[in-house]
Amino acid sequence: MITSCVFSASAVRLLHRCSVGRGTSWFFRPQQRQRQTTSQPWVIPPARTCAVLVSRSAATMAAAARAPARIGDPVSDIDTPALVVDLEKLQTNLKIMPESMSSFGSVAVRPHAKAHKCATLALLQVSHGAVGMCAQTLTEAEAMVYGGVQDVLVSNQIIGHSKLLRFATLAHHAKMTVCVDNEDNIRELSSVAKELNVTIGAVVEVNVGQDRCGVEPGPEVPRLAKLIQELPNLTFAGVQCYQGLNQHVRKASDRQAATDSVVEKSKIALKALEDAGIKCDYVTGGGTGTYLYEAASGVFTEVQPGSYVFMDADYGRNFGEDGQPVHQFHQSLFVLTTVQSVTAGSRAVVDAGMKAVSLDSGEPLVYPTGDVIYNCGGDEHGILRPPSNYKVGDKVWLIPGHCDPTVNLYDWMVGVRNNKVEALWPITGRGPGI
Repeated sequence: MITSCVFSASAVRLLHRCSVGRGTSWFFRPQQRQRQTTSQPWVIPPARTCAVLVSRSAATMAAAARAPARIGDPVSDIDTPALVVDLEKLQTNLKIMPESMSSFGSVAVRPHAKAHKCATLALLQVSHGAVGMCAQTLTEAEAMVYGGVQDVLVSNQIIGHSKLLRFATLAHHAKMTVCVDNEDNIRELSSVAKELNVTIGAVVEVNVGQDRCGVEPGPEVPRLAKLIQELPNLTFAGVQCYQGLNQHVRKASDRQAATDSVVEKSKIALKALEDAGIKCDYVTGGGTGTYLYEAASGVFTEVQPGSYVFMDADYGRNFGEDGQPVHQFHQSLFVLTTVQSVTAGSRAVVDAGMKAVSLDSGEPLVYPTGDVIYNCGGDEHGILRPPSNYKVGDKVWLIPGHCDPTVNLYDWMVGVRNNKVEALWPITGRGPGI
């Protein structure tokens, strides 16, 4: 059977090789279903249908090939639940990021692909000044590299020989760097890199307060750095000092104080390296909630904001220096859902439940009707109270509580402008990260 796309690593590689125009990836629905194209840089007019033959079940391939809309469709025709991006607001966010960093000299921006997992969007970020991309999983890294990104940091540890082989293979196509925090992993990384005749950058991850991965700031940092320097096919790239919990500290003064603690621990790690005679010119970390503090610290040389392209309800609960909700970036990501049942005076039921929106950071907000509350009604249902004036068939916009895992639920991102579908982007890095 021939299908237009299947989300396996081999299919992603084949499809990216068949991509047309500007280096961005394009997954095609059958040619006769294309309604129209536009001249926008993220919409690549199909020169031909790029078919991929793979040995997967017909059901799996059919599901992967299905997109929720066609270019040119009105928003009302989008099949739901769907992940929808307001392209005007997305463009604004892409411009705001480099503008916000203009006063910090050489501090680089390396956005995090875990937010969108989409190579097309990553290339837009690079075109707006990003030095490369972060990825949190091997799947995300593969999606970035095979989508045309030339510089990728996996800000996590990659464990296991087969996964390290896949990772090292990427170094034939792009500059690859990865976080490490233990000797065995470093030795195996070196062995695999030597086997494939590639050079890989290794970043020592430092635990700066999240108590997740990373070594404690102190003598273990230079010990691992020295090992990296001694082993073949590795280069010591620097240190990662990331504290994810700080991104969601609500008061600006508290976020600043939390970031100050990260900076002090980073200085301890850097002093240990200096005392051991090891030069370190690369300190990376920070996120959408704190990146301006890291950038201003004089310690960090790079920041890793990710959610800024989309934003979500949880980031909307952060406050700025003026005590007001932070509105630096615009909400561009939504889950579009459809009313499927109405009980007068009681509730309206929509087709977006736990399978359509992540609940780890709370339930989504109904946009823009602030007096309507969403409650999860199960895997496939959401319940809106009060039912307002909703009718069966009405479309409802939801702001996800957490953008990253919500995006991970979808195969496609639907870009809209002026109430019409303008772009369809495949989310090629989605999944558990195998």
